[in-house]
Amino acid sequence: MTLREAVVDLGAIRDNLAAVAARVDGTPLLAVVKADGYGHGAVPVARAAIESGAAWLGVTDLAEALELRNAGIDAPVLSWLHDAKADFAAAAHAGIDVGVSSLGQLERAAEAGALVQLKVDTGLSRNGIALAELEAVAARAAELERQGRTRVRGVFSHLANAGAPHDEAQVAAFERALDVVAAAGLDPELRHLASSQAALTRPATRYDLVRIGIAMYGLSPDAAAMSTAELGVRPAMRLTGEVAATRRVPAGTGVSYGFLTPTSAETTLALVPLGYADGVPRSATGRAHVQIGGARFPSIGRIAMDQFVVDVGNAAVAPGDRVVLWGDPAVGEPSADDWGDWAGTIGYEIVTRLGRRVPRRYVG
Repeated sequence: MTLREAVVDLGAIRDNLAAVAARVDGTPLLAVVKADGYGHGAVPVARAAIESGAAWLGVTDLAEALELRNAGIDAPVLSWLHDAKADFAAAAHAGIDVGVSSLGQLERAAEAGALVQLKVDTGLSRNGIALAELEAVAARAAELERQGRTRVRGVFSHLANAGAPHDEAQVAAFERALDVVAAAGLDPELRHLASSQAALTRPATRYDLVRIGIAMYGLSPDAAAMSTAELGVRPAMRLTGEVAATRRVPAGTGVSYGFLTPTSAETTLALVPLGYADGVPRSATGRAHVQIGGARFPSIGRIAMDQFVVDVGNAAVAPGDRVVLWGDPAVGEPSADDWGDWAGTIGYEIVTRLGRRVPRRYVG
C-alpha cells in the first residue's frame, strides 16, 4: 500500500471483453487503448485484451501506437488522428494501419507505403472525409492501390450517440459511403462503425468489427441508461488513498479553502492525500463521498490540489486507514460514474484524468 494507489484488475479487463464478445454475436473486437488505456495503462491493458481474444487494438495517435510496438505487442493496430507532420513512414515500418481523414493524408500515407483505413464523417463533424469529398478520395485510393503504393484495409466512421434518429441517419450515411467506396473499385476487408454503446445496443451497426473502449474498463457508455451490472461488466480500476491525519473539531469549524461548509456539529475530520493534481475533480466539491472501513462518508470543504477532507462523524477512523475513492459499486464502493455525476461530467473523464503521481498496481 502507498499514500495513493490505483489498482488495475487485468482479470476484469479480460472478463469484460469476454462479456462484450458474448453480446455481439461473434463480431471481432477492436480494443481501444488510447489515452494510456483510459488511464489504466495502455500496454498492460493491451496485453490483457489480446489474451481475451481482441482481434485489433485502437489508439488515437501514432505515438500511442508506437508505444505498443516498442513494448513488443505485434497485434494489428489502428491509429486515426494525426498532426500535420505525422511520420507515416514509422507507421509503415511498424505495421500500423493509418486512419486517413483527407486526400492529403492519403497521399502521405501512400508515399510512406502504409496501409490505410478511410475515416468517413457521417455526421459527427470531427475528423473524417466529408461525404461530398469521398468519391474523389476513394478514386485516388483505388488508383494508389492499383499502383501497389498502399492498400485500403478498412472504412470506418463514428456515431454521435445523439439518439435513435440521428444514429439511424448516420448508419444510412455510412451505407452510402460504402457504396461510394465499392463503386471506386475498392474492396476493404473491414467496415466498422460501432463503439461500446452501439455495439451493445444496435446490432445493425456491428458490421465486421466493433470498437470496444469504456465497456472494457467496466464502466457504462451511458450510465443513466444502463448500469455496469446490466452490462455484465465490472470496473477494472480501484482508486485508494491512506488517511494522512485525523482531528476532532467543534461545530462551526471552517474546512479547507474558502470555508465553504463549516462543520454543523462536533465531528472528526479525516485528511485524504489526493487532489485535483491527481485527477480528483475540484468540481465535485461538496458532493463527493468516499468509503472508509466499509462505510460511506461525505467530503467536506473544497477539494484542493493535493488533498481533501472527509467528515467521518464519530466513526473510529485513524491515520493509515484505507480510503476508497472509486471502485466497484457492486460491493458498495463509489464508482467512477458516481464521481462523474458529482463533478458534472462522465466516468470516462474521471478515470482518464488520473495523474502520473498515482502509481498503478496490476493484479489479475
